[in-house]
Amino acid sequence: MYLGLDASTQSLSAILIDTAQGEIIAEESVNFGAEFPEYGSANGFISPGKGVVTASPLMWLDALDLVLQRLCDKGLDLAKVRAICGAGQQHASVYLNSRFESVLRKLDATRSLSEQFASTLSRAQSPIWMDNSTAEECVEISNSVYPNKKVSELTGSVATQRFTGPQIRKFYKQSPEAYSQTTTIHLNSSFLASIIAGSSAPIDFGDGAGMNLMDIRTNEWNSEMLEATAPELSNKLPELKNSGSYISKISGYFVNKYGFCPNCDALSWTGDNPASLVGMGAATAGKVVISLGTSDTLFAAMPESKTDPNGFGHVFGNPIKGYMSLICFANGSLARESLKQQFNLSWEQFEELALTSKPLGNQGKLAVPLFTSEITPRLQQAGFKTNEWDPQDEPVATTLRALLEGQFSNMKLQSEWMQLEINEILLTGGASKNQAIAQTVADIFQAPVKRLEVSSSVGLGAAILAARSEGASYNTLVDTFCAPSAGTTLPQDGSAIYSSHLRDHSHFLESLENSLGY
Repeated sequence: MYLGLDASTQSLSAILIDTAQGEIIAEESVNFGAEFPEYGSANGFISPGKGVVTASPLMWLDALDLVLQRLCDKGLDLAKVRAICGAGQQHASVYLNSRFESVLRKLDATRSLSEQFASTLSRAQSPIWMDNSTAEECVEISNSVYPNKKVSELTGSVATQRFTGPQIRKFYKQSPEAYSQTTTIHLNSSFLASIIAGSSAPIDFGDGAGMNLMDIRTNEWNSEMLEATAPELSNKLPELKNSGSYISKISGYFVNKYGFCPNCDALSWTGDNPASLVGMGAATAGKVVISLGTSDTLFAAMPESKTDPNGFGHVFGNPIKGYMSLICFANGSLARESLKQQFNLSWEQFEELALTSKPLGNQGKLAVPLFTSEITPRLQQAGFKTNEWDPQDEPVATTLRALLEGQFSNMKLQSEWMQLEINEILLTGGASKNQAIAQTVADIFQAPVKRLEVSSSVGLGAAILAARSEGASYNTLVDTFCAPSAGTTLPQDGSAIYSSHLRDHSHFLESLENSLGY
């Protein structure tokens, strides 16, 4: 058996897979807010204001203890687990003092993890991916090294507020004494991997790329980025390695407390986005995942490192091979829900109208939804923007088709820098069941669309990485654990229509960037 752990924003989850039987043996999850009210983090974090969003690393440790105890309470024999891998919320950073290494080596199974590691933190709270309080530091880093586009070419992303480098710089500026007492800076992923291994773990290329510190071309820390961020930073960061790399045998703490075999391998972790790519079966070229949520996300494997010349997309290391990209669009389900409510429609009515009532290309009627400020491209909140037509003068179906074609035309245009050869698109998220959306995606991308049934893709991805560490084939694991739902949505023959449509939509976006860009 192989254990995958998912340390997300709101919970810590575990999934056990048996590759011999081809089955998921067990899943368990611990919700931070529900289980640990003493941390005052109802949704897994605290937000005291001014864009600051943090979480307690001790809460994560309490959750690790509890999720493993619950697996034991189910009667599972954890001695059969051969390897453990995991994934953590990207960008979250943990700041540790000189006591950390010695505590790691001498863990006492009669005491909780949080009790033993409380004294090792040089910073009580960890800034997480939701934090957007480092605009000043992003500018300072960019100006110190290169123009902002060059930072993207070097690290895979422009200097980004939620990324770890700007967070480290802010900590150094605001708390120089505490920074000087910090001997090790881990990510959420490498911190928890260290706990399980009983020795300090490396940071993997996927998570390391989300720091604005790693050279995406060489998978090494970039000295200029480190110097621009904070002094002596190179001495505080772990080494970089691929995820799923062997660290050591599991810490005796977990052997004595939960019954793991002493020969169980503790492996290096990755970030949640790279693990999700693995767990959805899309870590090889040719597949693109579109996740439909409050915001929509497109991510895909890339054989070679390419960076977005506009700075909207992000590039991370791919745990299987090469690289992956991720592009986020703020106006996702939020925009679809807004129009559904405006016209008082059920989702069935939304689907029928958008799917059957208008021809491909919507007769040139374009729209860009800006119900919230968009990040790809960067446009201010401005409602439902059209190219000089009034939705009040048109049938509802025209507006709905304009919305969907606008969303996925933008997605297609903003992902062209990746130069992907798309064999199939995998849809996931609640809205993936909507046939109008699936058909629109298939038509605009001119690629077949399938729906993913995979739940817990992050934890499953981690478990798959654990299995691969002992030689299991990724393709075989994908066939076993990541099969999409039956049925494929094929593109209609709209290549000529959408070629013109995409060109017009690009011009429309440029005009909006001139008037609403930020």
